[in-house]
Amino acid sequence: MFFQQRTNPDASISYFFGCAGHGKAVAVDVVAGDEEWFAEAAKRSNVVLTHVIDTHVHADHYSGGRALARSVGAEYCLHESSAGLVKFPARFLRDGEVLDIGNTKIEVLHTPGHTPESICLLVTDHRRGKDPWFVVTGDTLFVGAVGRPDLAGKEVEMAGVLHDSLRAKLLPLRDELEIFPGHQAGSMCGAGLSGKPSSTLGFEKRFNPLLTMDRQAFIEEVTRAIPPRPADMDAMVRANLGVAA
Repeated sequence: MFFQQRTNPDASISYFFGCAGHGKAVAVDVVAGDEEWFAEAAKRSNVVLTHVIDTHVHADHYSGGRALARSVGAEYCLHESSAGLVKFPARFLRDGEVLDIGNTKIEVLHTPGHTPESICLLVTDHRRGKDPWFVVTGDTLFVGAVGRPDLAGKEVEMAGVLHDSLRAKLLPLRDELEIFPGHQAGSMCGAGLSGKPSSTLGFEKRFNPLLTMDRQAFIEEVTRAIPPRPADMDAMVRANLGVAA
């Protein structure tokens, strides 16, 4: 497996990884303006981008996912719960679905809370072993923090949903699993994010205080510490949904 993490000035993080042996790759959470970087990375690696995935409909930046997918002939992917919202064709992923990227397998985990359609991507490299190696956590789990729950306008309800997603989908996974989030310190998509762009699930279980709280304490804490809404959020969401201004 090859793997590249691309950080951006707005503190968002994108991913490019896949199977060199089978010549297949995916791009995750591409920021508008970075499309050429991913296309060139695929050429340098002598692989074909088969899937371009957004872990959710972004509210803090314009997505470059659809443009990249069109330019390289890949499938643009979102969780199926966004199917009634977006105004363009896409591949809508199901919870538990596994994408076959050669020796790399990607299991889709639906983890609503930051947004209703949020997903994480559980990745296994079958040349390395049968157990998952890492999880791309999008805006569900950050290093030292979790995603903000207010973007759908129902922060208390969504904070509870986020707590339940973390408990059901991520915390039962092995402690040695690496986590790769969608943002680091400087992002407005959560409060208290670390500047470190990766961690392990075991470290977060031990040192991320939000992961040890009961449901009510979790809801109170994440709704207490909500950052300001991103500038131009409504325009970015409309664009990322394909809705005309």
